[in-house]
Amino acid sequence: MEERRQVGRTATGTASAQAIEAEHDGVTLKFRRVTLVVDQPTQDGDTEIHLFTNLPAEVDACLAADWYRRWTIEGVFQAVTQTLRCEIDTLGYPKAALFGFCTALVAFNALAVAKAALRSAHGAERVEEEVSDYQLVGEVAAVYEGMDIVVPPADWLPFQALTPNALSRTLKRLAAQVRLDRFPKHKRGPKKPRPKRKSGTGSTHVAPARLLAARKQAARSP
Repeated sequence: MEERRQVGRTATGTASAQAIEAEHDGVTLKFRRVTLVVDQPTQDGDTEIHLFTNLPAEVDACLAADWYRRWTIEGVFQAVTQTLRCEIDTLGYPKAALFGFCTALVAFNALAVAKAALRSAHGAERVEEEVSDYQLVGEVAAVYEGMDIVVPPADWLPFQALTPNALSRTLKRLAAQVRLDRFPKHKRGPKKPRPKRKSGTGSTHVAPARLLAARKQAARSP
């Protein structure tokens, strides 16, 4: 394991990185350990956040630390798990469960492309603040079978020949026609104040141990 070396700063702290190796089934695996020394301690009082990654060296360590700090990566797994249902209880066989997880990752890539087109057409802040991933996925799941019946397969063929630039222009044009108010994100309301605890004044409760002790004392008295 090499010495930790400082690589730069993020918005919230100083990042450093070091190459590490781990043995698994006789195979040497290579990783990077990215450490973010935060300017302000976390809610748990931690001053350092450690991230182990197998991302290639071309991916900047500061960028990876920033992704982790902003819960970007965890947000992906939350969407894959809850919205795209990558963990189906009935898939008891490991290979079936792994296939389901990989399918959910592919679906998430498609969702990410759709949201990128929406951000380009309607603005990033509005899409991130107002559009629900759950509602988008539900819409696709609800109308897909109908589109598969109504739209002939030949109508989809031109999309296969589009260049990346042409495809992005097409997606942006289609995204501009989407009504975002159909996919509202339900924001959590303000937390209700915790009810005040009663002081116990005037309570008639008596501990059973105290009652038993009093009974024993009464039995011993002449």
